[in-house]
Amino acid sequence: MWTNVAHNIIKFRLHLIILLAIVTAFMGYKSQEIEWSYDLAKTVPEHDPEMIYFEEFKKVFGEDGNILAIGLKDSAIYTPENFQKFKTLSQEIEDFEGINEVLSLPLLQALVRDKVNRKFELTPAIEEIPADQATLDSLLQNINNLEYYNGQISNASNGATVVLITIEKEVLNSPKRQDLVNRIVKVGDKFSKDTGIELHYAGLPFVRSTIAGKVKRELNFFLMLSVLVTGFIMFLFFRSWDAVVFPMLVIGIIVIWTIGTIALFGFKITLLTGLIPPIIVVIGIPNSIYLLNKYHQEYSIHGNKMKALSRVVRKIGIVTLITNFTTAIGFVVLASADIIILKEFGIVAGINIFATFFVSIILIPGVFSYLPPPSKRQLKHLGFQPLDATLTFLDFMVHRHKNVIFITTAILILVSSYGIYKLDSVSYMVDDIPEESVIKKDLRFFEENFSGIMPMEIVVDTGKKKGVMQLKNLRKVAELEDFLADQKFISKPVSIVSFVKAAKQAYYNNNPKFYGLPNNQERSFIFSYLRDQSDDSGLLNSFVDSTGQKMRVSLKVADIGSKKMDSLIGEVINPKIDEIFADSGITATVTGTTPLFIKGNRFLIENLRFSLLLAFLIISLIMAVLFKNFRMILISLVPNIVPLLITAGIMGFFNIPLKPSTALIFSIAFGISVDDSIHFLAKYRQELFSNNFFVPIAISKSIRETGASMIYTSIVLFAGFVIFAASDFGGTVALGVLASTTLLIAMITNLGLLPSLLLTFDDGKRKKDSHPLIEQLEDFYQEDEDEEIDLDLIKMESTENGQDLSQVMKENKEKEI
Repeated sequence: MWTNVAHNIIKFRLHLIILLAIVTAFMGYKSQEIEWSYDLAKTVPEHDPEMIYFEEFKKVFGEDGNILAIGLKDSAIYTPENFQKFKTLSQEIEDFEGINEVLSLPLLQALVRDKVNRKFELTPAIEEIPADQATLDSLLQNINNLEYYNGQISNASNGATVVLITIEKEVLNSPKRQDLVNRIVKVGDKFSKDTGIELHYAGLPFVRSTIAGKVKRELNFFLMLSVLVTGFIMFLFFRSWDAVVFPMLVIGIIVIWTIGTIALFGFKITLLTGLIPPIIVVIGIPNSIYLLNKYHQEYSIHGNKMKALSRVVRKIGIVTLITNFTTAIGFVVLASADIIILKEFGIVAGINIFATFFVSIILIPGVFSYLPPPSKRQLKHLGFQPLDATLTFLDFMVHRHKNVIFITTAILILVSSYGIYKLDSVSYMVDDIPEESVIKKDLRFFEENFSGIMPMEIVVDTGKKKGVMQLKNLRKVAELEDFLADQKFISKPVSIVSFVKAAKQAYYNNNPKFYGLPNNQERSFIFSYLRDQSDDSGLLNSFVDSTGQKMRVSLKVADIGSKKMDSLIGEVINPKIDEIFADSGITATVTGTTPLFIKGNRFLIENLRFSLLLAFLIISLIMAVLFKNFRMILISLVPNIVPLLITAGIMGFFNIPLKPSTALIFSIAFGISVDDSIHFLAKYRQELFSNNFFVPIAISKSIRETGASMIYTSIVLFAGFVIFAASDFGGTVALGVLASTTLLIAMITNLGLLPSLLLTFDDGKRKKDSHPLIEQLEDFYQEDEDEEIDLDLIKMESTENGQDLSQVMKENKEKEI
């Protein structure tokens, strides 16, 4: 079969190249439709009960993650001049399109009792900013007496204050959010420049916008860097621009196909899918290295360019197909996850990694058939002395000191096992951002001064219509809120309870001593003021459903990580809820973006573990079909499991937690590293048949021939992945460093441990009447080097002097005879 494939690729190479150009043009056209994701990544399946509950919550009460916060702590803000600028800043932001509401000290509304109309009115706490300090101080003291706002927008103990900006839902999940956040930061920078007061930014809209901007920049940066790094290494290896330009052309085509695929499927670019193009560059290069190295090896033997290109396809075409398939499996298994971002990442990466085979197997032989044969300088890498010395050393170690290899491997596994025991699993809302980054520093500001800024919600269902305004129910909710306010990582709760307390304070002329729920005697006349209360601000609608049966308790929490958050909810909040509402008919449920995000990370890790097991199973089945020998399956898998164990051990020793970004490494690295095993075993099978099934010689020749390509590809993979260490995202850094480390170790185990295992456990005997699939593939195990290309099948273009290429090849054959 592969002889015909080789013939047809060369015969129809121009047609195939044109076809590739057409498909690439189409994908390039589709890539113009690409969109960036502006939604918060949903890592919990839509059918999950907690996700369904949260979606219902948003329908009733609105978004919980739509607040952008600007914080500051500087006594200079309380001078008349700067406070006026603070008001101007707040008003400017309030006037921006897409802003729903701005809550800040200069714009505060005070609840005031209207005795005539027997209702409460919201009036500005500060009508005009006074010019003198004494008057301003008096007004600020009045604001401090409004207990409703204390702990929400101001910290009375240290003077810190915050501007809370509510963004409209339509803008929040659209490209407009990025522009809006940029405008807010711009006017904030101007305020800081004019006053010398430092501002701190936080909240999910700000974090998401900042991360989205970084993803865009890093996509372009790493795409260019991966091309430069891999191109430079290719030039060092092959000392030929041809060997750089055309493999890069292969990669360029696949990158266009990748972006086109994302658009074609209607996906959007996320933090994960944004990594695919640079990963494609790194993973796609080994195809070209194997093809070019085999081409140069064949040409150096007989000096016939067309024969060499034909044998490239015939000899390693099937191996390259299988290795691309196994690499794609490492990504495609992610599509089995019940999580959208993993599905999209797995589908897009898997499809295009597999497509890399077809592009490279067409373009490399096709293009190089038009180019001049490789020169002696271009073939010098075949005798590169340092590489030759490395392979000689490996061959020596395998034959003379394989026990040393086994003992070393066993020690590394034992040490790694201890590291794996120390491995921890934790993730954060603002994860993968460097600790020294402005985002993390600003986040710590809000955690130190306001106990956090991440949203959490509790929905209280009284079980009866209008049950929310029953005093006994409000008292139970108030008891819960008092308990929550005393917790270290939780800010002061806000709910209808807070509003009723503020109403009582307003009834008593905003005397802070009266901030609290009314007693039974006060209930009737205070509630009478609330009965016909209008809600122009939408405050009540945001905290009570239309039936008056359910209420929302809104909290802000610190980003304490998944483990502490689970403990906080499961061991602190929920038990207290059960205690307070026992036998009352009232239920309370914790929900919100933060709890769902933490649960989503658990889902991610569980799905990634399953994906790794699935990849392991599928690749094992492939090995079983190819080799039809259980012993060979084990021998081939061991060298690729050991690197994963060592990497997991390294993570444990260096306190690198297991989280979605690091768990992703294992299935990807396993799918890539197993390629080396397949290449080595394929060559080993060939050499067994060529050398009378004598294992030592077959192993030595396999190390010599496949070792060079394995080392080349491993260096490219290592350099290609390690560039991600320059990322601003900790997860991307971990992906780069750990994946490159894993693949480097995999190269060593596949060139040292794998042949040692073969030498120890494989006797080389094969049944003559029964061959596994890999031995039934045409020209795969036979060294029939005299088989020629069927020149009658290949009608080639004329050479420069008018001769037909097929005729030239016939004449060359006659001269050889």
